[in-house]
Formats: sequence, structure tokens, C-alpha cells
Amino acid sequence: MTTVTDSNATRILVACAALVIILAGIKAAATIVVPFLLALFIAIICSPLIQLLHRWHVPKLAAIGLVILLIVVLGTFFATIVGQSLTDLTRNMPEYQGRINLVVLQLLNWLAEYHLVLEPRQLLSQINPGSAMTLATNLLAGLGTMLTNTFLILLIVVFMLLEAHSIPAKIKLGMKTPEKKLQQVQQFLESVNRYIAIKTMMSALTGLVVGLMLWLLGVSYPLLWGMLAFLLNYIPNIGSIIAAVPAVLVALVDGGLSLALGTTLVFIAVNLLIGNVLEPRLMGRGLGLSTLVVFLSLIFWGWMLGTVGMLLSIPLTMIVKIGLENSPNGRWIAVLLDSEEQTQLRDDLDEPLA
Repeated sequence: MTTVTDSNATRILVACAALVIILAGIKAAATIVVPFLLALFIAIICSPLIQLLHRWHVPKLAAIGLVILLIVVLGTFFATIVGQSLTDLTRNMPEYQGRINLVVLQLLNWLAEYHLVLEPRQLLSQINPGSAMTLATNLLAGLGTMLTNTFLILLIVVFMLLEAHSIPAKIKLGMKTPEKKLQQVQQFLESVNRYIAIKTMMSALTGLVVGLMLWLLGVSYPLLWGMLAFLLNYIPNIGSIIAAVPAVLVALVDGGLSLALGTTLVFIAVNLLIGNVLEPRLMGRGLGLSTLVVFLSLIFWGWMLGTVGMLLSIPLTMIVKIGLENSPNGRWIAVLLDSEEQTQLRDDLDEPLA
């Protein structure tokens, strides 16, 4: 009995040590891993479009070329427009930060009239209103730095798309149970592709509506805030908050409290309508991940891989969960990652853990 217990403890310790080594290796090789992951998910997104072109009798090489050309054109267009806005905002950041601090001092003076006295210097030293704007611009700048490897990423995407059709044949030749492995690969691709496709459409709609509404309201840099809302909508829970805060601060400086309130209402309305009504309806039963796991995955992948890790935190966690579900020794961990509705579904189906 003692021997069995010692053996299990040794296996657990070895598994934990191996996991730490693997994670340390991934973090150390982030400069290589991140472009590969980005290319992988771009290839997954592009795959349905290429299949659609193929059904329209477009040759495979031509379909891949058209898709890559579309990515380059759209990327160049948005990078040019948003890059100019980001450069202007960064140049004017000291002025904006000073004006925001002035607004805060005016607010403190107004509160003092109602006998709510706060020490301005202490408050401004603890809470820097301009830091939210700096965080948002740093996120965009970090992503821009990542996209300096655009040629390498697109080259990897092209080779992935060229090799995609041969994956089933390779699995049949290389695996003992090819049918089961193909089913697992298909399940993974369908789950991730569905999530990314729906999330991309909802993020694009969010960015479009936010940019248009802020332009109508007269807020400076509406294209920048629309692009920020589009990108950060991929980050669960806190992405929409990070996107809203700098836009509201700029609106506060540009037009005072009324414009800031209008900007806040735009972000709230868009996220309530799209994030809480439209997106869950399209997602169906959801991602199968608990809210806590979603938030922790955001922190973990952001720490591991930076901004791109935060953007891809949900797909990466889904990959881990699908892998654990198909492992006899890891299925109980996958169950711990389940959402409440997924747990209830398992209970209704009376699924065993092993």
C-alpha cells in the first residue's frame, strides 16, 4: 500500500516538474511561439473562406492568394489610419494628462463645497487618471510591435493553409486509432473556429458602432477608439472596460462631463446589447468554461505571452480543455474547468469521469 502511494506521489511530482519546465520553455521562447500561435489562429479563421472559394471553383493557390491579399490590404488600411491616430495621441499625451489632472482638481474643489475634503496631491499620487490612457496605448503599441513580424506570420499562414488538406491522411498513417484522433481534431477545429468566427463578427460590430457613435458625438480619435474596442473585445471580462476608460477621459477633456457621460452610455449600451444579448445567443450553450476560469486564463496567458496571449486566452484555454477531456488521466481537470451549464449537462447525461 505504501509503495503504491509513493509511486502515485512520485508520478504527480514528476508531472508537476515537467509542467513547470514546459511553461518556462514556452515563456522563454515567446518571441517564437507568439507568431506561430497568431499564424495558427489566422489560418483557422481563413480556412472556411478558402473552402467557400473552393466551392466556387477557385483554384486552391488562387484562393489562398486572394485571402492573403485581403488580409494585407485590410491590415495596411487599418494600421495606417490607427497608427496616425495613435501617434497623435501619444504626442499629445502630456497635455491630455495635465488637463485630466485639472479636471480632477476641479472635481475635488466641488466636493469640498459639500464638506467632502480630499487631499489633491495624495489622491493624484495614488490614482493617476492618465495611466488608463497609457495602458490602452501600450496595449496597441505592443500588438503593433508584434505585427512587425507580419511577413513571417503570413508566410507561416500560407504554408499552414497549403498543408491543411493533408492533415487527415497523416493522422491516419501516424496514429493507432485514426478515427478517434480525427474526431478530436475536428471537434477542436469546430469549437475554436466557431468561437473565433462569432467573436470576430461581434468584435467588428462593436468597433464599428463605437467608432461611428463617438464620431457623431465629436470625440477625438474615433477610429482609434473603434479599433481599440474591436481588439480588446477579444479579452474577456475586462477588455471592454480597458477600451472605454481612455475614450471617456478624452471625451471629458474635449467636451466636459456631458460628452464623457454620453461616451460612457455608448460603451455601456453597445456592450449590453452585443456582449450580453446578441453574442450569447449566437454562441449557443457557450464556451463550456466557468467565469473564474475565463478570468484566470486571461491573467495566465497574458503573463505567458503578453498582449497576444490576452487576445487568444479563450481559444488557448479551449485547446487545453479539449486535450484534457480526451485524456483518461486529465478528464477530471477538464470537468473542473466546466461552466455551470456544462456541469449540469454532464450530470443530466450521467457522464463518468473515467
